[in-house]
Amino acid sequence: MRKRYANLARIRTLDPERDWLEIYQTMLRLEFPWDMKLGLNLAFNRSFSIPAIAAVHTATGELTERTQKRIDDTGLLMYEMVLNGFDQPRGREALRRVNQIHRPHDIPNEDYLYVLGCLVVIPTRWLQRYGWRRPCCHEQRATYLFYRELGRRMGITDIPGSYEEFEVWFDAYDAVHLTPNDDAAAIERATRSLLLGRIPRLLAPLGDELVSAMYDVRLREAIQVAAPSWPVRVGLAVALKGRSWLQRWLGKPRAEGLFTNGIATKSYPNGYEIGQLGPVHPTFRWTTPTDDQAS
Repeated sequence: MRKRYANLARIRTLDPERDWLEIYQTMLRLEFPWDMKLGLNLAFNRSFSIPAIAAVHTATGELTERTQKRIDDTGLLMYEMVLNGFDQPRGREALRRVNQIHRPHDIPNEDYLYVLGCLVVIPTRWLQRYGWRRPCCHEQRATYLFYRELGRRMGITDIPGSYEEFEVWFDAYDAVHLTPNDDAAAIERATRSLLLGRIPRLLAPLGDELVSAMYDVRLREAIQVAAPSWPVRVGLAVALKGRSWLQRWLGKPRAEGLFTNGIATKSYPNGYEIGQLGPVHPTFRWTTPTDDQAS
């Protein structure tokens, strides 16, 4: 049992103000790999559902017409930054690519801030509810600091000063702006396959209801998805709680971190270059940045 908490013991020896990247990497790669990946998927799903943000994505067609590539590109850019940080070459290149992708769009600061809030709050709440253990204060602080740094390097302003403040801001903004809209419904229909792929084959006939059960009431209303039946909602919660119990008492720490052998995706079976990721805007051509060009 002591070994199960070895990573947590090590995390508690670290200083989240200085070691936030190492702590966040440990959460993703060793402690909660399945839950973190699912939590990030749910975070992006929610961020795409705000009417203003959904309208941008349906206008470009990236999520509704080139769904798999867009999903893969988003994940790859995010994981490159987590795995490499913001100061190593690949992390810097991924960050520069993220900024370049967003530059042609006139996106208000509050919408950027909401997306950042989704990435901070939604995976954390999933871990608090269904993780094999709850994230500790160091992990919660490190999550906030990782995304605060990402936000600063994207030029996002007015970032709340702590996880707790960000959570309060997020809930208030979400309550006002996450409203029913056809663009969000179209995106959810296109991207649902990502979550369906995480459901065991034995439960495939219940797949659509199980995915809907992962959404809360407000999100289901925004994306115009019917509420799942109560047996499915209860069954999913029981199964996830049971999984967390088994992991806590019978599981072992991962011997090898997630993505040790690279990140495999359907869109790039033979590997990828960071410059390939994302849409190709006619207003610019990608070139690999030098260290003094990256930001």
